Amino acid sequence: MLNPSAIDPAIVTGTYDATGRAHPRRLANRRQGVTQVLITGATGYIGGHLAPALLQRGLHVRCLARDPSRAALPGQADVVRGDVLQESTLPPALEGIDVAYYLVHSMGGGDGAFAQRDRAGAEAFARAASAAGVTRVVYLGGLEGGDSEHLRSREEVATILAAAVPDTVHARAAMVIGAGSASFLILRHLVERLPAMVCPRWIDTRTQPIAIRDVVGALAALADPARPAASEVQLGGADVLTYREMMHRFAAAAGRRAPLVLRVPVLTPRLSSYWLGLVTPVDPGVARPLVQGLSAEMLVRTAPPAGINDAPLGFDDAVREALAEGAG
Repeated sequence: MLNPSAIDPAIVTGTYDATGRAHPRRLANRRQGVTQVLITGATGYIGGHLAPALLQRGLHVRCLARDPSRAALPGQADVVRGDVLQESTLPPALEGIDVAYYLVHSMGGGDGAFAQRDRAGAEAFARAASAAGVTRVVYLGGLEGGDSEHLRSREEVATILAAAVPDTVHARAAMVIGAGSASFLILRHLVERLPAMVCPRWIDTRTQPIAIRDVVGALAALADPARPAASEVQLGGADVLTYREMMHRFAAAAGRRAPLVLRVPVLTPRLSSYWLGLVTPVDPGVARPLVQGLSAEMLVRTAPPAGINDAPLGFDDAVREALAEGAG
């Protein structure tokens, strides 16, 4: 039990009272054997979809948010004020948690220091999760690692978390096809705004994009404590495509003319990100590390365990769902 004097009521909402005692609903859930889940990055695109999916499974969901008043999350979820870069806010959020989802990434801001922030946040969270006795951490990273600072940083975060909580699952995925995915937004706006474009060699790199519904379904399945967890789970959609092919198939699914794509031998990630910043709504600080990773093939090499992503959507259906979501 937490020391009530060590808890600042200003950083706690929903789960604890002002003395630091656990909320009666949480105690009742614990007595009934309900799995207790924490989502970091809950206000992000994937975290926002994951919370209702976990609630539908009958789990107790707690969400970490820097500003709970601005968090548009399901009313059945408890929302706790906290930040992985402020370690003192983490113990109240992690108290009694069985499974923690780590969906925090620090790209953006334009200062190029996202890797340092990711490292600091992961180290703080790992210490707090270990101290709280969390039994499983689920982290979402990329299918490959090492070809860019962005991918290397995600690999490092997975390593830090696994060192503290041995039952850490590194879920790996390529481009997520969904209305709020930064990678999908880049693809969409390139096709919708440009009749022709000049692209570097990554335009013909193969990848295995996955629908938001399939990522969320797989992540939610990993919360089951009865399911033996592999240290790594690779997630992909039904189709393996190059980025050029994705542009053409997106255009067909959206009822648009496919752009003319010209490949050039040299176009640096920095120049590519500036160019993307002009024609898409994605922050160049986010686009640059994403572009750096596009030269690596993002393919599922090892099929996930049975019951996790058994029948993923194909690219065309995933695009149609994303477009419908964006229009809704």
